[in-house]
Amino acid sequence: MLTQSFVNAIAEAERVIVGAAHVRGEQDLVEGYDYLAGGVRASIQMAWAYDRDHPYFVRSTGPYTKMGLDNPDTLYFHAWLRDDAEYVVTGRRGSTADLSFQILDGSYSPVNVPDSLTAFDDREIEVGADGAFEIRFGPGLSGRNAFPLAPGSAMLVVREVFSDWAAERPGMLRIHRADTLGAAPPPLTETTLAKRYTVAGKILTGRIRTFLAFAERFYLNLPVNTLTPPRLTPGGLATQYSSVGHYQLTDGQAMVVTVPASDAPYQGIQLGSMWYVSLDYSNHQTSLTVPQARVDPDGMIRYVISERDPGVANWLECTGHDRGYVQLRWQRLSRELTAADGPRVDVVEVDDLPKQVPYHEPIGPTAWRERIAARQAATAARMLG
Repeated sequence: MLTQSFVNAIAEAERVIVGAAHVRGEQDLVEGYDYLAGGVRASIQMAWAYDRDHPYFVRSTGPYTKMGLDNPDTLYFHAWLRDDAEYVVTGRRGSTADLSFQILDGSYSPVNVPDSLTAFDDREIEVGADGAFEIRFGPGLSGRNAFPLAPGSAMLVVREVFSDWAAERPGMLRIHRADTLGAAPPPLTETTLAKRYTVAGKILTGRIRTFLAFAERFYLNLPVNTLTPPRLTPGGLATQYSSVGHYQLTDGQAMVVTVPASDAPYQGIQLGSMWYVSLDYSNHQTSLTVPQARVDPDGMIRYVISERDPGVANWLECTGHDRGYVQLRWQRLSRELTAADGPRVDVVEVDDLPKQVPYHEPIGPTAWRERIAARQAATAARMLG
């Protein structure tokens, strides 16, 4: 059977899900099976897009294909490359807070993050008055809007980051290999399809194992209910810092994260499940950017992570998850961040929040529903962009 290798991979991936160290009940398993479904969709898409001679950009993650604590504020795209060929990326800059490019040397493994061979944002390229640009990647290239492909270059990743979901608009991206433009790829064969199913199976089991190990390595070894000082994000992003941690709270507790509102074009916070993926960010407020948050008169943002509704605008909903991941990101930076730019964490009783959170301004159910409606509308519009 042509698809047998993929069928076997799905069964193996299910065994990994069921045997994951954090699974302790039905909710964890249900979410694990949902995570598995997203992995199936994503691995099929990645395998069928694996064409380094006639590449095209595909969405790396989305609401139904989550992985790697995906940022709710980011559209991720990728295309496969050869390190001995030249590629042309054309596009139009949208109005988003950040647009960055990164060349990786291969896929994630359970013990390694792929090396970043090139990483930059659009400040390093010439962009026309109408937002149009053209970038070239290839061996030995140099000069404005031209970047070399080092030996081992395998994937181009593009991130388009939104700060104001309602006001900002995405741009456009296209990629082609310089010497195959106008030519067609060879017709499909049964051998090609069998290879793609095999590759899809390897991607599926690999990504599930990889990110469970990645989370344990970079998050779970930290003390619970703490966040690290800002640090360069693992993986080589040129201008991104992050602060990470994991929480565990009772129903009556809240984790208050206090952080300065920075001058970075993008600053955001999000929650993730133990599967190391974002919580539902469309129908619940599980993430906030600075424009979405309430900034206090002292220039600080005070986020409240809790299961119970604390009645504040900066509530990050746990959505039934008494444990999970927390990550803050700053992007498009022009300076190094220090501990003073980072968060302070306090775990308090929800009932004591009015005493613990200065400048407390209650928000009622009607206003909250309006906030969620705005998130739903903005997410739907962005995903069609």
